[in-house]
Amino acid sequence: MTIDNTEGARAQIGVTGLAVMGSNIARNFARHGHTVALHNRSIAKTDALIEEHGSEGDFVRTETIEEFVGALQKPRRVLIMVKAGAPTDAVIEELAAAMEPGDIIIDGGNALYTDTIRREASLRERGLHFVGAGISGGEEGALNGPSIMPGGPKESYAALGPLLESIAAQVDGTPCCTHIGPDGSGHFVKMVHNGIEYADMQLIGEAYNLLGSALGYDAGKIADVFTEWNGGDLESYLVEITAEVLRQKDAKTGKPLVDVIVDAAEQKGTGRWTVKSALDLGVPVTGIAEAVFARALSGSREQRKAAVGLASGVLADKPTDAAQFTEDIRQALYASKVVAYAQGFDQIAAGSAEYDWDLHPADLATIWRGGCIIRARFLNRIKDAYDENPTLPSLILAPYFRDAIETAIDSWRRVVSTATLLGIPVPAFASSLSYYDALRAERLPAALTQGQRDFFGAHTYERVDAEGKFHTLWSGDRSEVQV
Repeated sequence: MTIDNTEGARAQIGVTGLAVMGSNIARNFARHGHTVALHNRSIAKTDALIEEHGSEGDFVRTETIEEFVGALQKPRRVLIMVKAGAPTDAVIEELAAAMEPGDIIIDGGNALYTDTIRREASLRERGLHFVGAGISGGEEGALNGPSIMPGGPKESYAALGPLLESIAAQVDGTPCCTHIGPDGSGHFVKMVHNGIEYADMQLIGEAYNLLGSALGYDAGKIADVFTEWNGGDLESYLVEITAEVLRQKDAKTGKPLVDVIVDAAEQKGTGRWTVKSALDLGVPVTGIAEAVFARALSGSREQRKAAVGLASGVLADKPTDAAQFTEDIRQALYASKVVAYAQGFDQIAAGSAEYDWDLHPADLATIWRGGCIIRARFLNRIKDAYDENPTLPSLILAPYFRDAIETAIDSWRRVVSTATLLGIPVPAFASSLSYYDALRAERLPAALTQGQRDFFGAHTYERVDAEGKFHTLWSGDRSEVQV
């Protein structure tokens, strides 16, 4: 129902920005018994929400920021759901001017974590709490229970946490929401989540392409394969919806919808942010990077059109044992997914160290088990791995995942080699396998790289048999000196 704002400060939470995500989160709060103050730049959206969904709970209709803030109980809690960047800064400033010390502003959009660090520091100086909260689950999750990753001051979570936990997805009675850490940590973790999502989707796409191009399966047959896979270790939201997308028929042509969709994948930027951050942190996220580059290549439509017909070389025969190769693809998909998650958690560990956030991987695996896009059965295994060893050097080294990859390795190699011989691109499968091989190698060609660097730039090198840094006098008598 709609509450008359003349009754005073009644709302426990306010939501400004009532597009689909904002509206659904506001409804989620109301459905869980919270009185929600509503605000939008266009009052028509506020009225539309109340008209269509006012029966779901208690809403306070407001028109101005001052009226909106005045409708909130103290400490005031306002969730911003507007476009990232300058629009978010504008709304923050407008709210901050109307709020009082101790009030809490929550940014629930996909903000760049460095912007969140800046905003939190600025608002802290004004006595306000700023929480950058990553929210995953899309429109459905926002309404029915997302995974929520709030950063910001720990003391603000005492007032905010119970509200967020009440609307979050629940797994085994545990809310998929926890305080992540200081300032930009929540948005950083959400960014990496999205990077893993990019890799996961690319790997699924490569599996789909192999089933179709190497085995000749049509969309319906491939849908059946993904449905079967979703009943086992690959059970996940993305595998589940893949089968649904593949089964969808186009109303105009009667063909599978996937066959009439233009094969150019768009992106909103969080994948690129993940890769850029990983480069700055010096963390190899090769699977995520290949997924981002694959989307970019798919969008290079003029180049691709011009390149049709380029030489392929002599291609191998397609696999004759379809059942075996289908199983190989399943195993390769699982092993490559493990690499994607391992690289993502490596990046989270590096970010935690860089910004002194003290992030806990087991907590993240816990809140990603439900609500979010990358929710999957094996997140329970990830949680168990980090519970057992919080300082695990790599997820790949956890006994369960080590065994899983050892089981999959032969299939993984067959898939990558077969795809190469058939001329089918598998950048994420191949880069994930190369990463694994590099990680397990006793020696890498980096020794030669370091020798080259010393030759042209006197960058020095270390020796395997002595402590310290050394340099060879390449332009002199080529003797070695310790530096």
